[in-house]
Amino acid sequence: MVIYGVSFDMVGKQPIVLLKTVDSNKFLPIWIGHPEAAAILMKLQGASTPRPMTHDLLSDMLGELDATCTRVAVTELRENTFYASITLAINGRELEIDSRPSDALALAVRAGAPIFAAEDVIEESAIEFEHDVEDTEEVVEKFKDFLDKVSPEDFQGGEGEGEGEGPGEGGGESRPGEL
Repeated sequence: MVIYGVSFDMVGKQPIVLLKTVDSNKFLPIWIGHPEAAAILMKLQGASTPRPMTHDLLSDMLGELDATCTRVAVTELRENTFYASITLAINGRELEIDSRPSDALALAVRAGAPIFAAEDVIEESAIEFEHDVEDTEEVVEKFKDFLDKVSPEDFQGGEGEGEGEGPGEGGGESRPGEL
């Protein structure tokens, strides 16, 4: 998958990172926090800060420890919350670490690591556009149009309301319907 853009939902002004499958027109929207959205956008746009931000610090620390982020993955959707993992290569072995998707993505853009999503997550939550889309801005505009027409109830699977990514609330990101 690739990070195709970061947008904001029109109702709650919550940031959404939009992941796109490499081989199709499927897009996976993940609602994230404002600081993580800023961290992802800053790196995608080539901006820097005078002092290291949290994800820059993490990337720098991994480098100093001769560890490499080899991949990040959105691993599951459980109780309306996305979960992810970061895979590190260190001392000849791989180490998988639980993460929120937003933090994993912010690290992936810094490390140049590939991004993956579990097939069942894509099947359950991805949105497919019917025609080929080449332009990032066009996708974001189409997604904004989609957000204007959709209601949270359209995404509820009958499992009750999730709790988003607040402290102590499961460590993931919200899925549509969590606003």
